[in-house]
Amino acid sequence: MAVYGGIQAHELERWLNALTNAAYDRRCPLSKVHGGNARARTARQDLLYLAHGFRGGERSREAVADALGRWCQRYLTEGEWYVLVGGGHKSSVRSRTATPVNTTQKEPDQALEILMQHRVG
Repeated sequence: MAVYGGIQAHELERWLNALTNAAYDRRCPLSKVHGGNARARTARQDLLYLAHGFRGGERSREAVADALGRWCQRYLTEGEWYVLVGGGHKSSVRSRTATPVNTTQKEPDQALEILMQHRVG
């Protein structure tokens, strides 16, 4: 499992909005969260549960930020994480230099381009 940076409590509202929008964007890789439709539904339900707990005042900002960080580690690839935080195409740059570009590599690059529309940073 990749290790990502933590989500700070003061950025929580932006993260929840960005991830919720990305999770429901049909063009976005988060709508197909790695593992199929059942896993995607579970990811969206977990995300909505976190958002409801925060917005309803049931959970503290710090607790939800911590849980959202774990959600990201569980459901996002490292490349998707870096795109969301505005860090660019860390994984796709590595793959371009290692092997020649073919149609299978264009698809993940296109998915990351779509994900950039939802980035937080």
